[in-house]
Amino acid sequence: MNLGESDMVYKIKYDEEADVLTVVVAEKGRLSHAEEVGDVVVHFDEDGKPLFMEILKASKIVPLMVEGLAKKEVTIQ
Repeated sequence: MNLGESDMVYKIKYDEEADVLTVVVAEKGRLSHAEEVGDVVVHFDEDGKPLFMEILKASKIVPLMVEGLAKKEVTIQ
């Protein structure tokens, strides 16, 4: 599979002890700030572009996200 310039490559890491799933969307960039919305934290570079996001309580939330893919919708509380 050849990736074009517009194709994204994601690095996904899971920290079982902290129960945090990290999705890296950019390998380069200087971390500037983060914004937290519920159990999701998005980290941005100095230009406001996302570098990575963390899903807190991942063992609870990620299975519900997968369920949402199957059902085309899910509400996570």
